[in-house]
Amino acid sequence: MHLERCICSHIPSIEVKTKLALVIHHRELKRTTNTGRLAVHALVNSEMIVRGKDRSPLDLSSILADEYETYVLYPADDSVDIESMTPKKPVQLIVSDGNWRQAGKLHRRHEELKHLPRVRISEKNLADANLRKEHFSNGFSTLEAIAIAMGCFEGEEVRAQLMALYQAKLRATLEGRGVSQISVPILKP
Repeated sequence: MHLERCICSHIPSIEVKTKLALVIHHRELKRTTNTGRLAVHALVNSEMIVRGKDRSPLDLSSILADEYETYVLYPADDSVDIESMTPKKPVQLIVSDGNWRQAGKLHRRHEELKHLPRVRISEKNLADANLRKEHFSNGFSTLEAIAIAMGCFEGEEVRAQLMALYQAKLRATLEGRGVSQISVPILKP
């Protein structure tokens, strides 16, 4: 982003028990519309793993820890609504960041994750504006999906802070595109 649209001052530092493991496709790193990295910057208990860069296999078993109940966020046919989950331990949420095709490969390509339950967001995207075209009614940017999921495990305050960050990113991106007729609300955490 150009300096006049910088959103660094909008990035909160949020302490949560839920651990975020963002598994990002290397091509997503250079996209100006990427929001997953913003979640990693905002959530203190998070990490980012880059996949697909040199085509060598990536073993994700090192991110699995017994002290967490681990879920993979992906809207597959066999996934369960995240809102219905009642974890017994702190949660680790593994989120694949990439386009639909790239994100869908995470569960298939990583044997070490196949035993993990997949969860989805049942909420519908009713936004007037998005960073990228959404092909599904429950399609969200990575940051929005993480905000909704974190809201389920950490409460509405965390969700509101992450959604405010997303709104700042969306506003700045739309301004950069010269779009001014769409009103993007400023959400207060």
